[in-house]
Amino acid sequence: MKASIRIHDKDNVVVAVRTIEKDEVIEVDQLTIHVKEGIEKGHKIAIKQISSGENIIKYGFPIGHATENIEAGHHVHTHNTKTNLSGVEEYEYKPNMQPLPFTQIDRTFKGYRRSNGNVGIRNELWIVPTVGCVNGIADQIIREFKHRVGDIAPFEQIQVLKHNYGCSQLGDDHLNTRTILTNAVKHPNAGGVLVLGLGCENNDIEEFKDALGEFDMSRIKFLRSQSVSDEVEEGVKLLIEIFENAKEDKREEVPLAELKIGLKCGGSDGFSGITANPLLGLLSDFLITQGATTVLTEVPEMFGAEKILMERAENEIVFEKIVQLINDFKRYFQSHNQPVYENPSPGNKAGGITTLEDKSLGCTQKAGAAPVVDVLKYGEMLKKKGLNLLSAPGNDLVASSALAASGCQLVLFTTGRGTPFGTFVPTMKISTNTQLFETKKHWIDFNAGTLIEAQTHEELLQDFIDYVISVASGELVNNEKNDFREIAIFKSGVTL
Repeated sequence: MKASIRIHDKDNVVVAVRTIEKDEVIEVDQLTIHVKEGIEKGHKIAIKQISSGENIIKYGFPIGHATENIEAGHHVHTHNTKTNLSGVEEYEYKPNMQPLPFTQIDRTFKGYRRSNGNVGIRNELWIVPTVGCVNGIADQIIREFKHRVGDIAPFEQIQVLKHNYGCSQLGDDHLNTRTILTNAVKHPNAGGVLVLGLGCENNDIEEFKDALGEFDMSRIKFLRSQSVSDEVEEGVKLLIEIFENAKEDKREEVPLAELKIGLKCGGSDGFSGITANPLLGLLSDFLITQGATTVLTEVPEMFGAEKILMERAENEIVFEKIVQLINDFKRYFQSHNQPVYENPSPGNKAGGITTLEDKSLGCTQKAGAAPVVDVLKYGEMLKKKGLNLLSAPGNDLVASSALAASGCQLVLFTTGRGTPFGTFVPTMKISTNTQLFETKKHWIDFNAGTLIEAQTHEELLQDFIDYVISVASGELVNNEKNDFREIAIFKSGVTL
């Protein structure tokens, strides 16, 4: 194994693939570098003299500038590097499209075709509370339902989409809660849903029903707890009605074009932009070639790499949407008197990520090279096939929930530090390094760390495609096996 990786020939730093000891000598593209201090894996080493104020180049782009003179062989990190980011910017549309290196193939997955034509990759029974006050009641209903019916097939799982909102909210927060929950109710991974209300919340159940628009009344039922004497008994009756209507549900062969997949990263490290994120980018390009849909979010983790995405806007209308997406989120930071660059996290820094540009240039690798066809507001559902951008923060739970609520049946989640959580759709964890995969096999589903060992991108991509199709066809990922399922809703205003 090589000691380091130079990602782009313009880079003035390399990334350590393993721990490099002080006074080691490494070879980088015919350069001999005498390492002047111990370097942890995932961290950066200068391969030439970098003057104070000069840009640090990684991925072929600036990730910040040097705050002091840095000699070749020295560690490049937070102690001698600072971001170049500031506030809102003006942008110019300069399209730069690349052909995708894939062709259409005849492959399918086994999914559930719903009455409205949408396709789910799971057949689950959900209780969606309109307000957090009834979370406990939902648990009681499920316990009694399971006691009465025994085998819940054809449903594969029953879950409550617990949250703490639905009341004491105003304006956008109230609207966001209702929108995310109504989107969840109509999600194709749910074969049936009981919408459970209390009765006095401002997320009123009748208004909620109106917001749903058209829906399958045989699969979506409603209960206001304060309006009945025994809410558990009434809830069980409604679940049994849904259960009876779902008994003929079964998987069928479905084209890959029906897949809608969210792209997410969290607990990133210095290998995220080298292994797992580029792997997701290749998968995204492959799926889009098949007519499928992928979604990139985490807007603050686009800062510093946004121009790359803007160059790939399908047209000038989409370009203007991306500009609005970026600058609106910067204004959100500024409205709370916060700098736009206050990222990465302590865990990111420990893993070798130095600035937000460093993180963003790695993060956006998940979007591959496909054109951006649309930009979605928070809570908006997918309308166009292809690569979409979605407005949501970088927070793992909020962003993953937003991806699921936009219509994604599956979230692919890369991580270099490790995380166990999952949202209310399958949340597949892809490790950036083999050590994490081997240490946390009960968290991590797929290892991309072999890309810095021996395996080629082409070989690993084929394995990854096969695995994604098997998960779409019913194979459980670890968050499902562990029953780690969460929903988190974006909040920005006051709580009454």
